[in-house]
Amino acid sequence: MTTMTLALEPVFTLSNEQFQQLCLVNPELQLERTAKGELVIMPPTGGETGRQNANLIFQVQLWNHKYQLGEVFDASTGFILPNGATRSPDVSWLKKSRWQALTADQREKFVPLCPDFVIELVSPSDAVQKTRDKMEEYRDNGCSFGILVNRKEKQAELYIADCEPQTLSLPCKILGINIFKDLVLDLT
Repeated sequence: MTTMTLALEPVFTLSNEQFQQLCLVNPELQLERTAKGELVIMPPTGGETGRQNANLIFQVQLWNHKYQLGEVFDASTGFILPNGATRSPDVSWLKKSRWQALTADQREKFVPLCPDFVIELVSPSDAVQKTRDKMEEYRDNGCSFGILVNRKEKQAELYIADCEPQTLSLPCKILGINIFKDLVLDLT
């Protein structure tokens, strides 16, 4: 299966609350919404992609548990970006102060913030350029560090605030920067 994008405008638009309701009544679907209001329908991942996503979440969670600097989220967490898009990165992380500043109600719904750190793992159903566009979108909306893992091309692309993306060929380990300086991701 491949990812599908459904244009809703000009027929109708979905508010944040309506989009969250749509996701709740269709839990079998993985949905995102673009800044233009398009609905993105993503198929479930295959076993290899799911296994690698779990490995990445585990590594980020281990780092986070050691340093207690924030909160880690999986691919089922929706984030409402400042540009209006609602995205669900494969792995995401928020600084503790930003998470604690949210109300209890905001924590229960889609998070009204852009994550500080994201990882997107390109699955066989993903278009690489669309995933790159998402990485740029995260960066443009305040994400300070992002990693796109392209298994097919055996590459990782680093997205750092105020910098051009950097591509690493056949990376085995990626070292974090700034607040993430002690984060080491093993991609072998």
